[in-house]
Amino acid sequence: MTINRQIILSEYPKGMPQAGHLPMREGEMPSPKDGQVLIKTIYLSLDPYMRGRMSPAKSYAASVELGDVMQGATVGQVVESRLDGYEAGDYVLGFGGWQEYSVQGKEMLRKLDAKQAPISTAVGVLGMPGFTAYAGLLEIGQPKEGETVVVSAASGAVGQVVGQIAKLKGCRVVGVAGAPDKCQHVVDVYGFDACVNYKDDDFEAQLKAACPDGIDIYFENVGGKVFDAVMKLVNDFARIPLCGRIAHYNDTEAPQGPDQLPAFLTKLLVKRILIKGFIQFDYAHLMKDFVRDMSSWMQAGKIQYQEDIVQGLENTVDAFQGLLEGRNRGKLLVQVSEDTSR
Repeated sequence: MTINRQIILSEYPKGMPQAGHLPMREGEMPSPKDGQVLIKTIYLSLDPYMRGRMSPAKSYAASVELGDVMQGATVGQVVESRLDGYEAGDYVLGFGGWQEYSVQGKEMLRKLDAKQAPISTAVGVLGMPGFTAYAGLLEIGQPKEGETVVVSAASGAVGQVVGQIAKLKGCRVVGVAGAPDKCQHVVDVYGFDACVNYKDDDFEAQLKAACPDGIDIYFENVGGKVFDAVMKLVNDFARIPLCGRIAHYNDTEAPQGPDQLPAFLTKLLVKRILIKGFIQFDYAHLMKDFVRDMSSWMQAGKIQYQEDIVQGLENTVDAFQGLLEGRNRGKLLVQVSEDTSR
């Protein structure tokens, strides 16, 4: 019987997740029941929200139970089917988690056409990250031609799409990233008007220079010093789609220093700023529009994307640490087995 390697959550991490929190084990190959398919994982998606699932604290995504396989979206190929409409060899988007093989039912699956787009994009630009960018920017940001949009984590899976859609809407787009090559990439490849490195000593001065007319929309992925710098430059009636706060996901204590909440709330009031947290599944009614628009933009060469593919399930924990530290370039994936669709 073929062994199924799995990464389980054995302990809720405090701070950065370590290999000891997420050990690998060998399990038996699962067998599909009626209405199910057995899937071999090709790509495993790594996303910042997964850090929240490694905590017992209540959030929008349920915590993974200790001893269970760590959860995550996957792209794979059907090995055995007992589900009408699916055959061995089909490529599918599913939710197989951090393991080599999974059994899934119809409610978790979507067939993929490798002739339409690389199957990896189903968990990237044509998947959850792309849809998150689309829904957050257009529904909450409401971009208008000539406005200034700032995007944190600009070279990441979500940020790279946000900036390009904003450019299509006629906005000035300024990215924020954590390395010179990332900044260069979003300007040269994605067409951002500027990008500043938040690790530079004069970051705030660079950001101000890049936004001479202030900031109308800030797509928030990071928090920390980036958020603080942006709030000094926001215009009246600015909109802030709150997508993530990755700088704080491994915090183990409250921030030091004086309480800045009263001053922050005063600024929201005086400048009439809209800040709204959102999760992409709240905007499921936009999915058809997203698929139509994103497919059209990609076919016309108006949207580019970058993938950072790590080889081997055994490197998943290190790759996830890199995601939380900003080491990745573009959408982060773990390739678990051969992609025969290419």
